[in-house]
Amino acid sequence: MGADQPETVAAIVAAHRAGKITPAETIARTYRRIRDHNDPAMFISLREEKDAIAEAEKLAAQQDAAALPLYGVPVAVKDNIDALGFPTTAACPAFSYTPTHDSTAVARLRAAGAIIIGKTNLDQFATGLVGVRSPYGIPRNAIREDLIPGGSSSGSATAVAAGLVPLSLGTDTAGSGRVPAMLNNIVGLKPSLGMISTAGLVPACRTLDCISVFALTVDDAALALSVMAGPDQADPFSRDRPLQPITPFPANIRLGVPRNGQLIFFGDKKAEAAYGEALKRWTSLGAQLVEFDLEPFYETARLLYEGPWVAERYLVIRNLLASAPDSIHAVTREITAAGARLTAAETFSALYRLQGLRKIAERTFANIDALVLPTAPTVYTTAQVLANPIELNSRLGTYTNFVNLLDLCGLAVPAAMRSDGIPFGITLLAPAGRDAMLASIGRAFHADTKLTLGAKGIAQPPLASLPPNSADEIPIAVVGAHLSGMVLNHELKTLNARLVEATKTAADYKLYALQTTPPKPGLLRVAAGQGAAIELEIWSLSASAFGKFVNAIPPPMAIGTIRLADGRGVKGFLVEPEALGGARDITAYGGWRKYMAGG
Repeated sequence: MGADQPETVAAIVAAHRAGKITPAETIARTYRRIRDHNDPAMFISLREEKDAIAEAEKLAAQQDAAALPLYGVPVAVKDNIDALGFPTTAACPAFSYTPTHDSTAVARLRAAGAIIIGKTNLDQFATGLVGVRSPYGIPRNAIREDLIPGGSSSGSATAVAAGLVPLSLGTDTAGSGRVPAMLNNIVGLKPSLGMISTAGLVPACRTLDCISVFALTVDDAALALSVMAGPDQADPFSRDRPLQPITPFPANIRLGVPRNGQLIFFGDKKAEAAYGEALKRWTSLGAQLVEFDLEPFYETARLLYEGPWVAERYLVIRNLLASAPDSIHAVTREITAAGARLTAAETFSALYRLQGLRKIAERTFANIDALVLPTAPTVYTTAQVLANPIELNSRLGTYTNFVNLLDLCGLAVPAAMRSDGIPFGITLLAPAGRDAMLASIGRAFHADTKLTLGAKGIAQPPLASLPPNSADEIPIAVVGAHLSGMVLNHELKTLNARLVEATKTAADYKLYALQTTPPKPGLLRVAAGQGAAIELEIWSLSASAFGKFVNAIPPPMAIGTIRLADGRGVKGFLVEPEALGGARDITAYGGWRKYMAGG
């Protein structure tokens, strides 16, 4: 790969639009690289080169094709996702079928200008985090050949890391879109559940499955997500969750890190040290690190394979288990067969406990924007995993298994290349709907590492510039319960609001403690010089979210224009004067946060 050749999605699309290279030439280059790489275990089925080139030529001849966001980009698809023209095997020949149409995700990629070139290998039925449970062989780890490739999306991750395609689809039920990303030094994006339709996906756990994205950069992954996101009547689990705009690194971002002694690395000191260095990098970028209790998340993770969700895996292959059990990989068969023995009572018991754990997670995120965790605690060689397949696989899911059970979104980003040549990565996690926020901070972190992309030593391109604020966004000033870390801040975060700055009002305001539940202050404009400067935060919302937020504000609060210390005017919370009877004047504290701390 020459340094002048476009490698990322953004660079390839730009080169196509500029006429520096044609989509057909890019597709031909992909096939040359596949031949040169020579890994027969990476693809389960590969499209005929001449057919893919013909499609690229046809695309280029279409009027306005150059405006498509993925114009001429070659894409690989995990072989448990339907793509017209390819069999779907889920890495089990006895299960194979020929779909009559694309999955919704693939259809949206094609509509955006992508060209599907093949179906990639996986841990059979997407059961595994190791990438060694397939009758089609074990794809080579792109970084170090003795290491496992990671699963279940092994072929998709290695295809991107090896530079064969700049974009691929995986799936992620328990970490399959994140663990292989770390092991191959690439980005793995696990979107919020329901954001990408799963119509046309062979289920693993239908209530938890999501289609994931592998790319060389966060921006490329986010672009693919934006193309595929959207509701789909064909998927009853689909949700209307469009990707919000990517923003510059937000001010005062608060990242959760586990309490001292809670992290597990299984004796891997190099991984532990790499995580420590990653936290230092976050601090240098301006993030505030906040400790949280990881134990409830560990408990949630144990529910995934020790609880009733394994029955969902059993439902997918129960007929095959009954008719041709030997056609199923021995380890997959052992794990899945346990699902037949679970009772309805056990299922409801686990659901009740999960609901309690979800409430604990909600409280955790009330004071934290995102968690930053190791993507996996350690790595293993193929020989080690083949000798101890279930235990070592389980270890790799230490920081991934709980994510979909708690309805979180995730972004796995490369963090370091260890001295032993093994990649280390971190994963950002946040409540559903905050995918754009994770991308906004993850792209800055990845760029700051200055790591090369994938396995080929390609330098990262400069980060694309972003507008300081979207034209569709409206700022709002908050002075009390909606401040970051306060009891109602989650209402802003649910609407994908982002913190812009912390500042003060002009010295023309008084602050009162209202008699409300939960406790709130009231900000009142008074005559010039008769009040004080009150601390506040400015958050930014999309126009539609601003409308929803304002519409939900209960009396005696109102929205008016607040004058800031620097003379600017911004919409924000004010109180109706009639509501101040009996309210305590707390102006002297200078702000709600100081009053709550000492009032």
